[in-house]
Amino acid sequence: MTAKQLKWLGGFTCLVMFFALLGGAVVSKTGSGLECGQDWPLCNGKLVPAYTIGSLIEYTHRLFSGLAGLMSLASMWAFWRYARERRDLTVYALLTLVFVIVQGAMGALAVIHSQSAPVMALHLGFSLIAFASSLMLALGARRQIPEASSGRLVPSVSKAFRNFTWFTALYSYIVVYLGAYVSHTDSQGGCSGWPLCNGAWIPELSGGVGIVFMHRVAAALLFIMTALLGHIAFWKHKELPELRALGIAAVLLCLLQVFSGAAVVSSLGNDQVYIFAALAHIVLISGLFGVLCYMSVRVGQLSNRRRNGADAAGRPVGDGFGQQNKVDMG
Repeated sequence: MTAKQLKWLGGFTCLVMFFALLGGAVVSKTGSGLECGQDWPLCNGKLVPAYTIGSLIEYTHRLFSGLAGLMSLASMWAFWRYARERRDLTVYALLTLVFVIVQGAMGALAVIHSQSAPVMALHLGFSLIAFASSLMLALGARRQIPEASSGRLVPSVSKAFRNFTWFTALYSYIVVYLGAYVSHTDSQGGCSGWPLCNGAWIPELSGGVGIVFMHRVAAALLFIMTALLGHIAFWKHKELPELRALGIAAVLLCLLQVFSGAAVVSSLGNDQVYIFAALAHIVLISGLFGVLCYMSVRVGQLSNRRRNGADAAGRPVGDGFGQQNKVDMG
C-alpha cells in the first residue's frame, strides 16, 4: 500500500470509530439499549429484526461497532505491514484494535447481563480511548516529515510543559467518566439552572445533586487547565505551528463543550432538544480528548528531540523511523 492509501485507511477508520461512538451515545440517550432484548449479536433472536425505532437505533450501533472492529483490524495489519518503520502509527493502530474489542465486549455484556452505573460509565470511557487512538492514527499518518537542512535547530518543548499536557489529557478522561456516571445514574436533573446549581454556588451535596455538582466543578477546572495549555502552546511555541494549532483546537472544543453542557441543563424536560444537546456534548468532549491525546504524544516526542533527533549542537541526525536524512519538525 502507498502512503496515500494508508492515510485514507487511517481517516476512514477514524470516521467509522466516530459513528460507533456517536451511535453508542444515541443508544444511551434514547434508552434503546435493550430494544433487541438480551440477545447478542442477534436482535430479538433474528439477524434482521422487526422494525421499531428503538431496535433500529440499537442494531445500527451494533453494525457500526462491528465495522469499527473490522476497520481497526485492517488498519493494524496494513500499518504493521507497510509502515512498520513508523512505530507510533503501529502503536495507535494496536490501541484502536484493543479498545474496540474491549468496548465491544463490554457492550455485549451490558445487553446479556445488567451492569452497574460505574461499569457502564467505563464502557463510554473505553469507547473514547478507541476513538482517540483512531484519531491519533489518522493525524499521525497525515503528518509529513520534511527534509532536514544542515545545521537547522530542532524545536523542542520543556519537560514541564510536556508533563502538564499529559496531566491535562489524563484529567480530561476523569471528567468524561464523571459525566458518563451522571448519565448512567440518571442524575442530570440534580442541578437546575446554570452556572448556579439550584440557585446556589455550593448547593446541598446529596444524591444526584452532589454527583452533578462534582462534574461541574471538574469541568470548570478542565477549562482553566485547557485554556492555560492553549495559551502556552500558542504564545510560547511560535516555532511549532502544529502545536499551536492543537492548542487552539483544544481551547475551542473545551469552550464549546462548556456551552453544550449549559444547553443540556437548559433543555431538561424537552426531550428532542435535550438529545441533540447531549449528543453535541459527547461529540465535543470526544474531540477534545482526542486532541489532547495527540498533543500529549507530540510534546512527548518534542521533549525528547534533543536526545533522539539532534546532536549536542542541536543539528538533526535522523527521525528515529529509519530515515536518517529526515527529521520531523512538527
